[in-house]
Amino acid sequence: MDRLLFGDNQFFGVNHMSEEKARAQQMRFQDTDAIMSVLDAAYDEGVHTFMCTTHDRIAEVTDHVRTQPERYADMTFFPCMPYAHKYANAVTEDGFLGAIRKFLPEEGLLDSIARGTSSLARKDIEGITTLLIDAEMKMFEGLSTPVIWLQNVVVDLLSGLGFTDAFRIFADHVRKRYNAEPGFITMNLPRLLDDLDKAGVENPIVCSNINKLGFRMSGGVDAYRDAMEKRPFRAVAMSVYASGAIPPREAIEWVTSLPNLESIVFGASSRANIASTVSLVEEFWPQAGARA
Repeated sequence: MDRLLFGDNQFFGVNHMSEEKARAQQMRFQDTDAIMSVLDAAYDEGVHTFMCTTHDRIAEVTDHVRTQPERYADMTFFPCMPYAHKYANAVTEDGFLGAIRKFLPEEGLLDSIARGTSSLARKDIEGITTLLIDAEMKMFEGLSTPVIWLQNVVVDLLSGLGFTDAFRIFADHVRKRYNAEPGFITMNLPRLLDDLDKAGVENPIVCSNINKLGFRMSGGVDAYRDAMEKRPFRAVAMSVYASGAIPPREAIEWVTSLPNLESIVFGASSRANIASTVSLVEEFWPQAGARA
């Protein structure tokens, strides 16, 4: 994994501190060209991994990247799934069968439908889960996706329900079908590590909020630090700036001092802010820089 990953919250109006700023960003990035302009800036600054949701707009980004293979020769995607709203919208607009045709891979479509039908009949959670993963991955066909993430809204729900077998199902399918590493996003790092142990997922890649203020860190800073010191996993830090509450230099210096940190994922809307983060990472994490 690269040590610095570029996120997509800013493109879809996600800001945990300011609704006004979120709305402004959502308006700015209504055009895919505006998204590509920022992604190009990140790419040219050496940040080649785009950690993104499976939002419909990302399909426009992947289409663009496929048309210019030389320009984006080192571009890597880390898909984060599921994106629930698009399923509801597709069924409303296209009907159930239309939604299936829209999302499932063309190759093996009948097999996928059969798999889904029999799964529903048997209430086979494993079959349904793998079907949905394949649906989400359709937009990334032909592109590099070495890590595939399960979103925190699902991870933490499954954790709360005690359905830890789902993590093994996800991990096994991602490895077998896509030759990729499974990743798990959570708002509660210590608890998820326990659940992944129960599920038999070894040395997992886990992304969570990790910042000096304990912003959106369920269990607190000390519990996270303890986990990073003692537990066998690969940590990816998000919200390192705590949505702007921590000065960039202070935030990067603190987070890069933690043990067992594999990567940092960050979002930015301008080349200047991207370059600033790259520079700070190179200063405080000199063995890594933007790329491992």
